[in-house]
Amino acid sequence: MKLNKKTTVLVGLAFLSICAFWQMYDSLVPLILTNHFRLDETWSGAIMAADNVLALFLLPLFGSFSDRVNTRLGKRMPFILLGTAGACILMNLLPWLANHYYAQPTPGYQIAFIVVLGLLLIAMGTYRSPAVALMPDVTPKPLRSKGNAVINLMGAIGGLLYLGAAALLYSKAREPQYTLGYVDGKTPVLDYRLLFGVVSGIMVVSVAILALTIRENRLSRKNEEYEAAHPEENYAAVDSQGKEVLPKPVKRSLGFLLVSIALWYIGYNGVTTWFTTYISRVMGEGIGGASTCLLVATGGAIVSYIPIGMVASRIGRRKTILAGAALLAACFFVGFLVTANATAITPPMYLLFVLVGFAWAAINVNSLPMVVEMCQGSQVGKFTGYYYTFSMAAQVVTPIVAGWLLKNVSYKVLFPYAAFFVACSFVTMLFVRHGDNRVEAKRGLEAYDLPD
Repeated sequence: MKLNKKTTVLVGLAFLSICAFWQMYDSLVPLILTNHFRLDETWSGAIMAADNVLALFLLPLFGSFSDRVNTRLGKRMPFILLGTAGACILMNLLPWLANHYYAQPTPGYQIAFIVVLGLLLIAMGTYRSPAVALMPDVTPKPLRSKGNAVINLMGAIGGLLYLGAAALLYSKAREPQYTLGYVDGKTPVLDYRLLFGVVSGIMVVSVAILALTIRENRLSRKNEEYEAAHPEENYAAVDSQGKEVLPKPVKRSLGFLLVSIALWYIGYNGVTTWFTTYISRVMGEGIGGASTCLLVATGGAIVSYIPIGMVASRIGRRKTILAGAALLAACFFVGFLVTANATAITPPMYLLFVLVGFAWAAINVNSLPMVVEMCQGSQVGKFTGYYYTFSMAAQVVTPIVAGWLLKNVSYKVLFPYAAFFVACSFVTMLFVRHGDNRVEAKRGLEAYDLPD
């Protein structure tokens, strides 16, 4: 059985556009809220959690809804096209409104910003689950770790495109040309319209190529034929009424897996949400320095996604995730040691962020395939919604809790906070017994082959 790399890369363009947006959102919106609107960390964290509150309802709803849609474009493609179009229009209004509020703080601009932000989050929520469900729709179960490795590689490239643009266009040398003023006479307030425009352009181009090259209905039918020919790969059983249900041991594994997903997202998203502000307050570095660190982490993830997919095919998804969780917790603990008293970013910090990227890749490549492994093809959107329900629930909690701790305890608590919750996810993963892949028994160079 062979993974079609070209098709998988093209399917991954939807995820590339999503990740470019969220990388920008997590990096810039906290700065806009604290600098342009002068909100404190707790209120800023609460607003940052709003997208995850909406996602709790929107992602399962539209994931399940897309399972039941049948159009000439497919089940997922209509959501991807409409959601992207709405998001690209709305997102470019945010920096314009923020700049006007900073220049003239009136309730009208503030209310307009919140309304547009809410509509933008709804637009993104309508197509995130359908976009992610597209890969398992067109990929047989045994190949989904490799397929998800390619998808995550595409997502990492999306984040890399944003971080590269931010590091290049908003370096310390270029900051003065975007500076609108200063907070407390030292922290610059910047005009981010150019970055929002660049990201919307990335999204439009990516989704346009996807729509022109992928024939969703034809690819989905081929995968359905595979599943029908391999019923032994289905965990579901049939009850007395003829409905498919998961056996209790599988439900238990699914429960522990979803809790693990929530725990590692609490730790990881706590860092990604607050890292730009952390670097600014603790080390005196600007957005360029923070973006460079995250760029290095993304680079570490990019070079490891494909090897991680291959490793998982040899040792199993569960063992790969456990190794990734252990490494990520250790990296966050070391991150505290090397940044808490630093005044500048140093080379060892870059090495640490490479390892963070590698550890996150080991977790991320394998977690979604483990969830959707437990369902039939007709429920991929629904189970993708389960995945996002727990990951987004975690991301509702962590910006608020971490923001409160940063304000009331110390900014230096960020990395220990993240290390603790990722370590807890390692423990809960020990109880997951289902959703793993059948380990390949290849030797030599054959083990590293990812066929066309």
